[in-house]
Amino acid sequence: MGNDSANCAATAAKGCFMSQLRRAAILKMASTAYEMNLGVLNGVLHQEDGRWYLGNRDLLTWLARHEGEELVIILGSLQDENPLTTRTCRTCGRDYSDLECPYCRANRIRLRGRA
Repeated sequence: MGNDSANCAATAAKGCFMSQLRRAAILKMASTAYEMNLGVLNGVLHQEDGRWYLGNRDLLTWLARHEGEELVIILGSLQDENPLTTRTCRTCGRDYSDLECPYCRANRIRLRGRA
């Protein structure tokens, strides 16, 4: 019986670690978008007087500024419990769970003289 509770605690810890990795990956994607001078909003989504706000930004006003433009909107909840997918790099064969292989990315940067 004690072994079952130890397995359960280990599984819960792994789930917590995986959700932290997912949160970090979402924040890294947002950081990359910000570095590209893209519109990045973050905060708690809430509704006041029939209007939706993300943090203190009125979403309808923000969307109205982009009316008629083709947009890509990515929403990432920092509280979801979906596990990160581990992928295998097709170049070096290492496993990674980031947006791209961190080893190959570091080598590309180094070889292009930006490191």
